[in-house]
Amino acid sequence: MSDGTIDLREPVITQKDILHIDDPYFNQKNVCIVTGAASGIGRAVALAMAANKVTVVCADINQAGGEETVALAEELGGKAVFVSTDLTKDESMAACVTSAADMGDIKYLANIAGLQHIDPIERFPMKTYDLMQAIMLRAPFYLTQLVTPYIKKSADGVGAIANMASIHAHICTLNKPVYNITKFGLRGLSQSTAAEGEGKIRGFTVSVGFVKTPLALGQIPAQAEQRGITQEEVVRDVMMGKSRVKDMMSPVEVANLFVFGMSCHGKYLVGGDLLFDGGVVLTY
Repeated sequence: MSDGTIDLREPVITQKDILHIDDPYFNQKNVCIVTGAASGIGRAVALAMAANKVTVVCADINQAGGEETVALAEELGGKAVFVSTDLTKDESMAACVTSAADMGDIKYLANIAGLQHIDPIERFPMKTYDLMQAIMLRAPFYLTQLVTPYIKKSADGVGAIANMASIHAHICTLNKPVYNITKFGLRGLSQSTAAEGEGKIRGFTVSVGFVKTPLALGQIPAQAEQRGITQEEVVRDVMMGKSRVKDMMSPVEVANLFVFGMSCHGKYLVGGDLLFDGGVVLTY
């Protein structure tokens, strides 16, 4: 925009934004668990899978946001259920998976939930380190452990487990050490899942740069004020500075990658990574 400001609202998701795939496994007898489903990319993945007729379990600690996601899924003609889930508690994750199994055959898991903290290694609070590791790496591992037996005993034992990685699963930037560590770890988890899945249970990651989520958008005004530049310049020069595409991705664009990866068209996506980053990593 000419005044140097940008729209800081999370984009609204409509049917025309969603990738719809004709897949025999995409039906309401099959269940997809999505963590972090109350907002951002987690919400977008939940809506996209629900719009593709998969029953979605929206796992999040944020009840209001989770219930809003359920309502939006229903508006899109899909079926979704909110299950309050604390990713720092094993019993809560186990209860979520049990609830999901009561709704149909668990076929898909999308580990999306995450958080960010900016500090160099020498000043990084260990309490925050522990929290980030718990939510962003341990929880995906434990949920993978929990859902794998259910996928195996579902009809034909086929399924997919997808993890939200990042450009930070490929490159490391300053002052994000734990974010870097967990995202690299998710690639390892996905490859391990795929190695053990015998071609039937696929593990994969999705790696992107900055996305128009509440977490990312909320950083823009403060960065603009701190740096003495416009919000538009923050996005173009700071956030998207190494990207060859200067527009931030929308959450539904990321969600469509998960839909594709979990669909029949992702048959050979076994341990791989869908890197859609505007050229940051490979043209750095």
